[in-house]
Amino acid sequence: MKCSKILFTLVVILVTNASFKHLPSKDDFYIVVSKHNYTMSIYDADNFLVVTYPATFGSKDLSDKMFEGDRRTPEGTFKIAAKRVHPKWHRFLAIDYPNEESYKKFYERKANGEIPASASIGGSIGIHGTWPEEDFAVEQKQSWTQGCVSTKNNYVNEIYSQLPVGTKVIIEP
Repeated sequence: MKCSKILFTLVVILVTNASFKHLPSKDDFYIVVSKHNYTMSIYDADNFLVVTYPATFGSKDLSDKMFEGDRRTPEGTFKIAAKRVHPKWHRFLAIDYPNEESYKKFYERKANGEIPASASIGGSIGIHGTWPEEDFAVEQKQSWTQGCVSTKNNYVNEIYSQLPVGTKVIIEP
């Protein structure tokens, strides 16, 4: 992955006019998470694949999030809403789940009786690292999160340092 870090850094420099004074904007890159492939890929604004990281999720069935507590990772288009250092999972990039698209699916499923009437939609979904010294959970595709996207700590460091709040995140089945 050292080569991917170097490539990612070079692309960031090129996109930002070879100046460290100009950080990438929210529109310079986007993330595509493929639950089926257990990957998280970064693309530039021209749809060029910059780097792909391994990823893992919550529920083993990999289906769309239905309600709070189901441990499923939501599918749809989101944005990085906030970034912070996390005491358990190294770095945390919160996504704007639930958003308008999420609420629409949630209320339709409730109306159709697919989820309990008393269910709530949940929240606090993001991209984060692993417990210290437990990157093996990503390598082994362990379903350990409560619905978040997890990758190795050194990879989440790269994403955290390079991608700003507002960056688009697409989570696919």
